[in-house]
This record gives sequence, C-alpha cells and structure tokens, in this order.
Amino acid sequence: MRDRAEQASGLRMALEVFRRRLWLALTAFALCLGGAGGLALFLPDIYRARVTVMVDHQLDAQTRPGSIDPESVDTRLQTISQEILSRARLGDLIDRFGLYPEVRAKSSAEALIERMRRDIDLDVKSVGQSWGRDATISFVLGYRGRDPIKVAAVANAMASFYVEQNLELRERQATRSAAVLKAQLDEMKSRLDEQEARVAEFKTLHAGELPQQVEANLATLQRLNSQLQLNSQNQMRAWDRRDSLAPDPAGNPSTGETGSLAARIAPLRRELADLRRRYSDRYPDVIRVRDEIAALEARQAGGPADDGSAAGAPAAHPSREEAPAGDGEMTRLKKEEAGLRDTIARFEARVERAPQRQQEFQELSRDYATTHDLYESLLKKYQEARLAEEMEHGGSTEQFRVLDAAIPPNDPVAPNRGFIVAMGVILSIGLAAGAMALREQLDGSFHSVEEVRAFTRVPVLASIPPIVTRRDRRRMRLRACVLAASVLLGMVLSAGASYAIAHRFEQIASLLSRVRG
Repeated sequence: MRDRAEQASGLRMALEVFRRRLWLALTAFALCLGGAGGLALFLPDIYRARVTVMVDHQLDAQTRPGSIDPESVDTRLQTISQEILSRARLGDLIDRFGLYPEVRAKSSAEALIERMRRDIDLDVKSVGQSWGRDATISFVLGYRGRDPIKVAAVANAMASFYVEQNLELRERQATRSAAVLKAQLDEMKSRLDEQEARVAEFKTLHAGELPQQVEANLATLQRLNSQLQLNSQNQMRAWDRRDSLAPDPAGNPSTGETGSLAARIAPLRRELADLRRRYSDRYPDVIRVRDEIAALEARQAGGPADDGSAAGAPAAHPSREEAPAGDGEMTRLKKEEAGLRDTIARFEARVERAPQRQQEFQELSRDYATTHDLYESLLKKYQEARLAEEMEHGGSTEQFRVLDAAIPPNDPVAPNRGFIVAMGVILSIGLAAGAMALREQLDGSFHSVEEVRAFTRVPVLASIPPIVTRRDRRRMRLRACVLAASVLLGMVLSAGASYAIAHRFEQIASLLSRVRG
C-alpha cells in the first residue's frame, strides 16, 4: 500500500509539473520538431545509380590454363580506381556533365572534386578458390547525385572508362613485358654465343686432349704399343738373319748357307701367315717377308734369284748380296721405332693432360649449360608474352564486361524522411522533458502546502486558493495567445534554419543516404 501511495504521489507531482511547465515543454518540443521536420522536408532528394561490371575469366582460362591471377585483377582494379579518382579525370566528368551546379559558383574546384570522390562507391564481389586467395568475379560501381538522369550517365561513363582502361592497361603490360623479355633474350643470346665460341675455341685448341677422346687415345696407344712390340720382334729377326748370312773370315759360306734352308723358310711362312691375318698384302712387313721366302726358295732350288740373273751363271754368295738389304731393313725398323715412340709419347701426354682438360671443359660446359637453360627459359617466357600480346590486341583474354548498365533511378536513396521525423519526435520529447526538469530545479518557489511543510517545521495554519478575477482570465488568455504565437514563430524559424542548413550543407543528405544504402 505504501509503494502504491508513493507511486500515486510521484505521478501526481509529475502531472503538476507538466501543468505548470506546459508552455515551456510545448516550446521546446515545437522548436526541435520544427527543425527535424524542416530537415525532412527541405533536404534535397539524393539518387544513386549503379553499374555491375563482370570480370570475364572464361577466355583467359581456355587459352592459357592457370593464368587467372586474383592478385593481378585486384591490383589492376585498384590502379584503374586510382586513375578514375584522379583530379584530371573527375574534373573532366564534372565539366562534361555539369555536375553540382548549385554549389559550383561558391566552391573551389578542389572541393567539388573531393565531394565527387565521396559520392563514388565501389563494391567488389569475390568468390573463394580452393587453390589460393579469393578471385574477383565482378564489381558494382555507384554514384550519388541530385539528378537521376545525370547520376545514371555518370555511372555508365565511369564503367566504360573501367572497361577501356582495363583493355589498354593489359595491352600496355603485355607489350612492355614482351619488350623487356626480348631485351633480356637478346642479351642472353649474345652471352650464349660467346659461351659457344669459347667452347669451340677450347675444343680446337685442345683437340685430342678432350675428355670424350680419352678412350680413343687409349685405344691408339694400345695399337701403337702393339706396333712397337712387333717392330722389336722384326728387329730381332733382322739381327738373326744378318748374323746367319754373315761370311766367315776364310771366305767360305756361312754356317746358315750350309744348313738346311727349309728350316729357315718354315718360320718365315708362319710369320707371313700371321701378318696376312692382321694386314693386307700391301703392308711393308708382308712384302718383306714374302720376298725373303721367295729368295730362300730360289736358293734352295739351286736356281737364279728373283733379281733376274742368267740361268747358267754361277750363283753369287748369298751373304754378300743380302747383307746390304739387311742393313737397310735395320735402318728402316729403327726409324719406324723412333716414330712410334714419339707418337706414343704424344698420346701419353694427351692422356696425362686429360684430367686437367676435363676440369676446364666441365667449367666451360657448366657455364654454357647454365646460360643455355636461362636462354631456353627466357625464350619460353618470351613466346608466351608474344602470344599474350597477340591475344590482348585481339581481345581474346580477360575482359571487363558491363553486365547491368545504370538506369535513371525512380526513388531517392536519401534522405530517409520518416526516420528523420521519428528521430525528431524522440529528440523533441526528450528536450521537452529536460527543459521542464531543468526549470523545476531552478525554480525556488513553493507550489503546495506539502512543499512548505517539507521545507520548514513551522506549522501551516491554512491554505488560501488563488482568487481568479475576470481580469486575470483575460491576462491568462492573452498570455496563452502570445505563447502560442511564440511557439509557432519558433517552429517557423526552426524550419527556416533547417531549410538554410539543408541547402547550404547538402552533405547532410549524402550522409543520411547510408541509412537506406
């Protein structure tokens, strides 16, 4: 019961305060509501037009698989955005479409450009990829302004600029990349030619000492050693023949002359057969052994020798005729031995120098292989760059394509007048309540017996109600009319201030456009 009594007492006090401060509350409420209503009424309509531009990756994916680079698309998009937001480009759009005519005379060119930058918005749409970062598939370009026809035209113009700049930028990048790769390729080609010339010069200068010729040199050394061994055997045979054919001091035929000629012919025939297995009939050793066999067979038969002597003439002593031939053969064999030894020495030196030449050749080959790999890599990149350049000029690669062009909007996006009025009502009620509370706090007079009794302990004997005369009623009515007129005038002045603010600071409408954007 006590709580209800306190609540009833508080409500009664609030009603009494409201009756006492009614006109103050009405004035505060009217002024705030008039300002909010004026803003809602006089703020200009702001229209926004949007263009949807599609990033077409299809052709790029078909012609060059794996060439979709989300980072490249985003970077190019940001580059074009910075270019379209440049002072020159925005100034051209303002002059071309006659934008902001209401403030052009009172604002500087820089202020107009900054305002247009705030009126442009870009919304990028991306899709996730399993192999990397999100790929941009489209973007929405928007522009805000008072004239719906102009905002649509400006939005379409900016979208066209994005499409044109993307194509031009890709062509320029492709051409520049091809030019840079061509310069690098030419430089690498000259280095490769220089390396090839050094390798060829090395091969020419060290012919026979190269690593790949070691096996051939070893095979030649083996053959030369075999020839040297055969030469040594031939010299030993020649010495034996010369000793066997030499005459004794008494002038009698040698012991070999009186011996069996068949025993001398048999080994020569075996030697001849062995030589014919390895060499042709024109080989010098084959001819020599064959002539010896023929001479010995002629002597064995007792007939003339192969030199064509007469049949009836007595045969000359064999040792005297064959001794000079044996000396000539020994001389030839000695010369042949010296030549073989010189040749063997040269080939042995080649084999000994082969490891050093192999190390030098490996260094040259390593440099040449590295240069060749770099050249092949640059050549492949250059061919891809040329292909990309041809595709760019032919329009067969990634493109920005206008999917939905901007059309003049029918409904404004700002200001949200209902929201402004609702917020004005709420602020007006709050302002009125605050004004009444403040006035009560500053008022030091007593309005009831309870207030007097609460203030002092002096007993209150009686309470006399106010006596209202006819004159007082007229004065109260006059006061009410004046207050009503004041409230109306305040509302008009508040609405006028709102009108001035709305037309002077149009950015308020742009800020409020976000409520519905």
